[in-house]
Amino acid sequence: MTNTELKREHPKFSHPQSIVPGVSAGNILESHEPHGVPMKDMWSHQKDHMQLVSPLNRRKFEVLVVGTGLSAGAAAAALGELGYKVKVFTYHDSPRRAHSIAAQGGVNASRAKKVDNDSAYRHTKDTVKGGDYRCRESDCWRLAYESIRVIDHMNAIGAPFAREYGGTLATRSFGGVQVSRTYYTRGQTGQQLQLSTASALQRQIHLGNVEIFTHHDLMDLIVTEKDGAKHCDGIVTRNLITGEIAPFTGHAVILATGGYGNVYHKTTLAKNSNASAIMRAYEHGAYLASPAFVQFHPTGLPVNSDWQSKTILMSESLRNDGRIWSPKKEGDDRDPNTIPEEERDYFLERRYPAFGNLVPRDVASRAISQQINAGLGVGPLHNSVYLDFRDAIERLGKDKIRERYSNLIEMYEEAIGESAYETPMRIAPTCHFTMGGLWTDFNEMTSIDGLFAAGECSWTYHGANRLGANSLLSASVDGWFTLPFTIPNYLADHLNEEKLAEDSPEAQATLAQSQERIDRLMGVRGENPHGPSYYHRQLGDILYHGCGVSRNVEDLKTAITKIRELREDFWANVRIPGEANDMNQVLEYGLRVADYLDLGELMCVDALDRDESCGAHFREDHLTEDGEAERDDENWCFVSAWEPGANKNEFIRHAEPLYFDSIPLMTRNYK
Repeated sequence: MTNTELKREHPKFSHPQSIVPGVSAGNILESHEPHGVPMKDMWSHQKDHMQLVSPLNRRKFEVLVVGTGLSAGAAAAALGELGYKVKVFTYHDSPRRAHSIAAQGGVNASRAKKVDNDSAYRHTKDTVKGGDYRCRESDCWRLAYESIRVIDHMNAIGAPFAREYGGTLATRSFGGVQVSRTYYTRGQTGQQLQLSTASALQRQIHLGNVEIFTHHDLMDLIVTEKDGAKHCDGIVTRNLITGEIAPFTGHAVILATGGYGNVYHKTTLAKNSNASAIMRAYEHGAYLASPAFVQFHPTGLPVNSDWQSKTILMSESLRNDGRIWSPKKEGDDRDPNTIPEEERDYFLERRYPAFGNLVPRDVASRAISQQINAGLGVGPLHNSVYLDFRDAIERLGKDKIRERYSNLIEMYEEAIGESAYETPMRIAPTCHFTMGGLWTDFNEMTSIDGLFAAGECSWTYHGANRLGANSLLSASVDGWFTLPFTIPNYLADHLNEEKLAEDSPEAQATLAQSQERIDRLMGVRGENPHGPSYYHRQLGDILYHGCGVSRNVEDLKTAITKIRELREDFWANVRIPGEANDMNQVLEYGLRVADYLDLGELMCVDALDRDESCGAHFREDHLTEDGEAERDDENWCFVSAWEPGANKNEFIRHAEPLYFDSIPLMTRNYK
């Protein structure tokens, strides 16, 4: 048994049968939460009983951090400040460029400064309920408790939060809540938090506590066997400028490499965001949890042409003042300003009166998709609905709307060529965030000893649907206020142990495997050559149709078959020009797409296997009488944590049962 497996199975849980060929049941996983403690107290109890490392011993440990976003940058800066030797790796030329910088709307914290009856309990309840009870409740309590420190800390290190007239920090509302707990810097919150975190990281680099390696892309993990269990001893990276491959070893490795949404090709993510780090971990035996849990943001800009390379995010904050509607008549191509009020359908306000336009993202995206699929879409391709500021401008004035959202409205005008002050925005659901990721225990360690995961590449907090403004929060909580406690707790048991030598047989074997992977890709010489983008675009189309906003059995089965055929074509015909020992961006892209094909297959397997609807996993064969998602708590109230099987097209589904004490199971209702 590994360190993540119970000595005995929980008597109340049994694995449900899978309808997917090749799927077998695995082990019941142990979360390593403290026993005999209420969930709301678990994090404080865990911290109080963690092991410590003396300041004099901290320089004996070396920690490798992959990534420089909010989680990775914060963890590297905090561990460097504490006195550990830290090496941080990024494929960018600067830590400032990490994709955390693209987040817009805000960061949640239950500081209750609005006197609107907010609390840590309400924050936890909103997060668990928003995730449709497919998350770990104890994690959500940690998120709520540490949120207060996140805001105070980010404010202290330079994040320029918006303020009220009297100087106090301003807040606004986000989807899935009925209080005002979202702190923001106009529509640039991710940018300002990332810049503040990067500044803290650069300070530690300047002081010599952290060493940074830019233009270094993770190629593989160095994993060894110790006492029958897998242990992560380091990483292998490729220098994107020179093509040089090199090993790095340490006492612990943190992966904080972001989400895998780019598997869908057209997404709101930066084009370089990728899934390669988590796929290398998965191939080594780190369990990949709930890969089918993907969030489609309701307020993306619609796709306007086939050649479009990505979609653009419009912050959820716009739903505070913008009203979402579609015409009541199919194919209505009139100027939206000429459509009378009685011919408009404010369908979110109609269907969900208690929350209106601020329902959670999965609910909003489904409703928008249903309007579009019913023939009520607008725009040149009839693939969007309207987000209208008319009433807010009449109520508050254009200057107030400009003060709140000017950078977003300017971005919209530059992309679409229309002014949102004069005509409604056009929006549509688009892939944005992945709730799934590497499975981690309560201490954020994966099923491989010594390998930790944080931020969006981890599965924690969000369950089957993330609430808006919880993303920047969870990344910050992981990096600033979780890993700086759990990493020392882990290292304390390894005092005076030497790290693996970089010229050891194990490290050199991993180096050789990385080179073999590159050589295999470079060596494909098929009769029908295509570049990586040819395959990526097709994969995205398959996933949007088969594993998109809504799913069904037949489309998922078809998607799995198509992905396997596409993968065979890829390895037979993909063409990578240039050389491997030089800067080669097509080679980088080809390596990414190879991982996307494997991941896309696993996502569809997970979606077909999970025989229920929950959150963003909306199965058309599991609906309530009024068309909402219908969970099956009796059979599927657990986290699916996947491991590759021994043979091709085989998968092992491990399970962590989910239990709730402060936030009892109930059917979500936003009406």
